[in-house]
Amino acid sequence: MTENEEVQAHPDEEIKLPDLKYKPGNNKLDSYNWLDDLPGCKDDNEIIEIRFKNTRKGFYRNVNNLRLEIGDIVAVEASPGHDIGRVSMVGCLVKQQMKELKIIPSPDDFKKVYRKAKPADIIKWEEARMLEVPTMLRSRQIAEELKLNMKIGDVEYQGDKTKAIFYYIADERVDFRQLIKVLADEFKVRIEMRQIGARQEAGRIGGIGACGRELCCATYITNFMSVTTTHAKYQELSLNPQKLAGQCGKLKCCLNYEVDCYVDAQKSFPQKEIPLETAEGTAYFQKMEVHKGIFWYSTDAHSTMNLVPVPVQRVKEIQAMNRKGLKADKLVVAEQGWEGEHQSEDLLKESSLHRFDDNEPKNRHHRHSRKKKNRRSHDKRNN
Repeated sequence: MTENEEVQAHPDEEIKLPDLKYKPGNNKLDSYNWLDDLPGCKDDNEIIEIRFKNTRKGFYRNVNNLRLEIGDIVAVEASPGHDIGRVSMVGCLVKQQMKELKIIPSPDDFKKVYRKAKPADIIKWEEARMLEVPTMLRSRQIAEELKLNMKIGDVEYQGDKTKAIFYYIADERVDFRQLIKVLADEFKVRIEMRQIGARQEAGRIGGIGACGRELCCATYITNFMSVTTTHAKYQELSLNPQKLAGQCGKLKCCLNYEVDCYVDAQKSFPQKEIPLETAEGTAYFQKMEVHKGIFWYSTDAHSTMNLVPVPVQRVKEIQAMNRKGLKADKLVVAEQGWEGEHQSEDLLKESSLHRFDDNEPKNRHHRHSRKKKNRRSHDKRNN
């Protein structure tokens, strides 16, 4: 008797399904359907997007013209058997997503959506998910016994428990043919090995970053952009590997967040490598404050002692004079009045813990004189 027949044979028996209610925005692969209000957009369900565990997604053909909404659990075609996933995108937005990913819609390239998942499908899917952690731990032991220089970071079972994907990381090429044979005999499923990078592993495991918040790769980042030390140089950050590296050992993804703002701000800046010739001597560039528009110069090219802040506009003027063969009298003109604008200010003075304290003196003599004054005024009123 199959599982579907078993469910139909006991209609009065309550099937305890796991809590699989869809919560919008609770998964980092969720997408906001900003084309939902367009006429005819909801009816365009020929191709839908379905998400699986972690960051795995795929486009499928709705051959049976099912009325599907975001969050529905469906059974889809797999190789072999079938898989279970959630609908993550429907309507016109799917075509826009395929254009962005440069996917040419061809009916033969997309696998099919079979049906909405039945209770038996969901129970089997939940059973497969419960096997993933024990399978991962056991597979790590097997890889260690075979002395393979690799780490299995995650395991994903197919919805019908006929196939398992093993995600691993390795610094060099690994011959895991013997490993596949051992895993197939151990777990009695079809084995697929899939290599991932350190960033993908950090996104799967999760953790807390140096900022005190949950890792961006574990919350919302799905496509990893390349990060180089050039991003740090544009933001005038010290090239310290310990500070710039995240928990995955690679450069932090957040270096990409503000780099465009810094690049735009420096488009109007003069060349910083050119020394400034003045009557007082030669000034060499040391650092800059991008958003304040200040260059810092010193008289020694290899020392940061006695730094002098110079506005960007003044740097342009001196460079223009140097190109004409002239030298400026001074590095900074006091009449520009910029020093007061950029003086440091205590940004936390409004949040001081002592702002509600009583400012009156608390010494003993003051309290005694105050009581004496109040007693005199009381006696005068009584007389």
